[in-house]
Amino acid sequence: MARILLPLLAVIVCGVLLFWGIGGFYGHQDRQPPSREEDASVWLTTPDRVNLLTPQTAQHFSEHAASGSDELTIDVNPQIAYQTIEGFGAAVTGSSAYLINHRMSETQRDALLNDLFTSQGINIHYIRHTIGASDYSVDENGQPASYTYDDTDSGEPDYELNRFSVAKDADVMELLQNIMKKKEGIKLVGTPWTAPAWMKFGEKTLNGWYLNYTDPRVYSAYAEYFVRYIKAYEQAGIPVEAVTVQNEPEFTTPDYPSMSMGALEQAKFIRDYLGPAFKANGLNTKIIGFDHNWDIGENYAGTLLSDEGASRYIDGTAYHCYSGSPDVMSRMHDAYPDKHIYLTECSGGAWSTDFGGNLSWQLSNLIIGGTRNWAQNVLLWNMALDPEGGPINGGCKNCRGVVTIDPATGAVTKNEEYYAIGHASKFVQPGAVRIDSTQQAGSIENAAFRNPDGTIVLIAVNVSADSREFTVRQGTKSFAYTLPSHAAVTFTWQPQD
Repeated sequence: MARILLPLLAVIVCGVLLFWGIGGFYGHQDRQPPSREEDASVWLTTPDRVNLLTPQTAQHFSEHAASGSDELTIDVNPQIAYQTIEGFGAAVTGSSAYLINHRMSETQRDALLNDLFTSQGINIHYIRHTIGASDYSVDENGQPASYTYDDTDSGEPDYELNRFSVAKDADVMELLQNIMKKKEGIKLVGTPWTAPAWMKFGEKTLNGWYLNYTDPRVYSAYAEYFVRYIKAYEQAGIPVEAVTVQNEPEFTTPDYPSMSMGALEQAKFIRDYLGPAFKANGLNTKIIGFDHNWDIGENYAGTLLSDEGASRYIDGTAYHCYSGSPDVMSRMHDAYPDKHIYLTECSGGAWSTDFGGNLSWQLSNLIIGGTRNWAQNVLLWNMALDPEGGPINGGCKNCRGVVTIDPATGAVTKNEEYYAIGHASKFVQPGAVRIDSTQQAGSIENAAFRNPDGTIVLIAVNVSADSREFTVRQGTKSFAYTLPSHAAVTFTWQPQD
């Protein structure tokens, strides 16, 4: 009997083991295998959307020469370090806050905030918001709303700011408080689109014009306005890391809240009013100048930073993407190396519907172009908009948010901006430093970073029209990788050698 049972038992055991083995293989083949110390983990986004920040098979560093051509070798050198990175993110506008707070269920909202602001998703570390109204500000019903923190009934002056209140920011503040529950230590930069109408010269309107330069009381009151805003937000548990003095100071429009402020005027305001007010109130909030397009940045920012009295209060200058190129930021760094560089706004929109083209442009010009030109952060514009690019308050009629929220169902669509930011924010930790890497302009463009925990991050995008094979090398070890046209990839690994 034993002679019969023992062989039968062996057959059964082998069969079970074989079944488990096959089931285990097919059940887990879509997972990225655990990385060894000499492996680079890989996340890929492709224009056909088959891969969307999707984990790939880890790449192994080898002592042997990889197969990529010498012309497409990216040498990563952690020993050469550049600027410290503060974070990647987007703006919590009034429109974004309305959609997230009022057009999503609690479950949907919690899932979205986890996706945007924790390691479960893209792990955003830096956000922007508008000080008062912008072209994306609405009331509790989602209707356009223009306001500041000190509006008066008929434009009469309120130099003592007796009517000051941030109450109309309630929706934005609620969302920021919820975000900060998800992400302790997230950084916030605030930007005004306009001062109160009564502070302006000539026509008393929120849409356009400029401060009343004939009345010093206006400038004193406006400096105090910033101080009270910072204190009010801090009292609500929302610390303000930095402020920019004026959004797009060389542009003004009758269509939505805006205000012009020339470079000499901004220098005077910072030097004689805002900087001293921050100092007198013991505020450590950074003052950032300019906050407008690359193409006019050199003259404007240069005027600010060459003013010794203003410069002593200025942490750095901020830039937008809508005209010009990011290399102006390097020129400003070279001229004023002790001042920081920030990239605070860029928006995608319906004017460009090609996913791959948008993805590669944003990686090339913002994530890679921004950081390779000394930006310490990279921020997109609206965090969330509806399918029509709204709700709006007189501004861009076809802009696109990082995500799109269906106001009828609360359903979320992740746009190319989500993946562009995610290729950086998910992996590059605050306090990381950009490190040296060989740039392959017009082909495999890239930027590399060393995190505080020592891990290396390499972000690359293929901006060429064809698939490209390239080599990633650190010291004597390397691996080869092939990247489709207009695709993006992020590699992470432990330092080699």
